[in-house]
Amino acid sequence: MIDNNKIIGTLEKILTAYGGDVKIQNVGTVIKNTDGVITASGLSRAIMGEKVIFEDGNAGTVLNLDEESVSIILLGETSSVKEGDTLKTTGKMLSIEVSEELLGRVIDPLGNPQDNKPKIKKGKNMPLEKIAAGVVDREPVSTPLKTGIKAIDSMIPIGRGQRELIIGDRQTGKTAIAIDSIINQKFNKKPVVCVYVAIGQKKSTIAQVIDRLNSEGAGSYTIVVSASASDSAALQYLAPYSGCAIAEYFLDKGRDVLIVYDDLTKHAWAYRQISLVLKRPAGREAYPGDIFYLHSKLLERSVKLNKENGGGSITALPIIETQANDISAYIPTNVISITDGQIYLQTDLFNAGIRPAINVGQSVSRVGGAAQTQTIKSVSNKLRLELAQYNSVAAFAQFGSEVDPATQKQLDRGRRLTEILKQPQYFPLTENLEVLSIYAVTSGLMDDIPVDSFHRFEKDLHSFAKKNYPKVLETLSAGDRPTEQALKQISKLIDEFKKRFQ
Repeated sequence: MIDNNKIIGTLEKILTAYGGDVKIQNVGTVIKNTDGVITASGLSRAIMGEKVIFEDGNAGTVLNLDEESVSIILLGETSSVKEGDTLKTTGKMLSIEVSEELLGRVIDPLGNPQDNKPKIKKGKNMPLEKIAAGVVDREPVSTPLKTGIKAIDSMIPIGRGQRELIIGDRQTGKTAIAIDSIINQKFNKKPVVCVYVAIGQKKSTIAQVIDRLNSEGAGSYTIVVSASASDSAALQYLAPYSGCAIAEYFLDKGRDVLIVYDDLTKHAWAYRQISLVLKRPAGREAYPGDIFYLHSKLLERSVKLNKENGGGSITALPIIETQANDISAYIPTNVISITDGQIYLQTDLFNAGIRPAINVGQSVSRVGGAAQTQTIKSVSNKLRLELAQYNSVAAFAQFGSEVDPATQKQLDRGRRLTEILKQPQYFPLTENLEVLSIYAVTSGLMDDIPVDSFHRFEKDLHSFAKKNYPKVLETLSAGDRPTEQALKQISKLIDEFKKRFQ
């Protein structure tokens, strides 16, 4: 049998010997176009993930290698490529051009602007596929990534370099947590670079997110990668890899990056659609067998690098949508096993008015206290236990008409803790204000305040502290464990405010 690769290789050597550096292009012919998946013959030297160019200027990437043909997913207009068209390999892997100019912009997964602003100047080519940093290049996660959400920063802390899954049914506030986390980065002295990857969402929803980020002052340090529901499955499949490649550009510069994948359920759907067209064997829930690898190789690129490698980090907040709170389905269990913990949002809690609707019992951070400052750790160390005890006692107490005084006291404290952890959307708090709120309840200083007045009390308390006790807030911002003197000052602050509160 004739080996085309050997013949082409020999020809290249001969031509190079006579005329300098010569490269023979590998040209093929389109056999058929099935919903944007091209089957082509003649590309004997094509490699997996390689970029190919069609005669009409369209681009594609190789996703399947067979004996007689290759399968390519189109990255542009799917109907323009027809049977008999020619195409050629480029010898390059799929990449995206990244520069500082992307900050504040909205782009598609190929780097094309989507915000009607000036064209983006060329930058550094970053490969979409890349092997994650090795263990030797990393260091343990120890620096907190503050979300500004009391329930998360106190009980389910996220560290820079961590992968924390946000999981729950639709319309339970998953995106709200991610957006608040992005907005909260403006309180840092040097804002964390944020990349928001929208996969398979309505364009109107993406536009609302962009508008909110800009109005909250977070647009200047955020890059939005948009692959909406109306875009092809190929672009939805590539979107998270493009976002990760952008994040790695800033990582290489020693910067800290937060990347949100919203959401990986729709990403899995897009890949399933492509795989079924490619006639790959369907496994559980019709997903292809490599769906786990697809997400693991993406999320493994989140990292906290050591100082020898620049000291940067990529923190990932992947979002997964469940159906009827079923976290034991295929994709949810896959991503739970890949990540370093999950924030589980429950519909019942959301409908009961507990926002964010975090189920404390099933939410966990596998980094834990290592990603907390001593300040917040000191006031929240018993918070999770007390809430868990309250939930179990409350479930039991609803069946009985009478409870003993000790149980009643525990129920009252639990209700107060639940109430103080409620937080409106788009209002992330700095850590010192979070500590002030939590300490006010855990120390018993708010035991005489009616529960239905908590929200107003907390809001006015924050304003009062900013105006009259800036040094106390400054002390709480230091990150150190509060001294006895500091705790007395906080108690004095709260007592003084209570006298004014109507």
